[in-house]
Amino acid sequence: MKKAGILNRRLSGALAALGHGDGVLVCDVGMPIPDGPRVVDLAFRAGVPSFAEVLDGLLDELVVEGATAAEELSGPHRTLLESRFPGLALVPHEHLKRLTAGARLVVRTGEARPYANVLLRCGVFF
Repeated sequence: MKKAGILNRRLSGALAALGHGDGVLVCDVGMPIPDGPRVVDLAFRAGVPSFAEVLDGLLDELVVEGATAAEELSGPHRTLLESRFPGLALVPHEHLKRLTAGARLVVRTGEARPYANVLLRCGVFF
């Protein structure tokens, strides 16, 4: 049994299967999820777990070379993403939804604030 890091077995296994260039969408409860990507749904109640908690947990385990979010994002979530990803790409929300179809993994949080979504692009550790 793991003693640290992400303990959710489905999420831990899905992360281990990712490779360079794969997309991981971290999303709020309202983001439409297309057929195709593997989905790990962590949503329990509105706000639980939060977008920030899940994102930080994922960033502890993933190498990320880029991130894309909706230009409509504002407030604390925008500040959070801009602090984690200095080169954050911003696109219209409708475009981000289309990009989701190409993601390898979707991690759904319990976040209940609009536009709390980010598409991560996996990098390599060397």
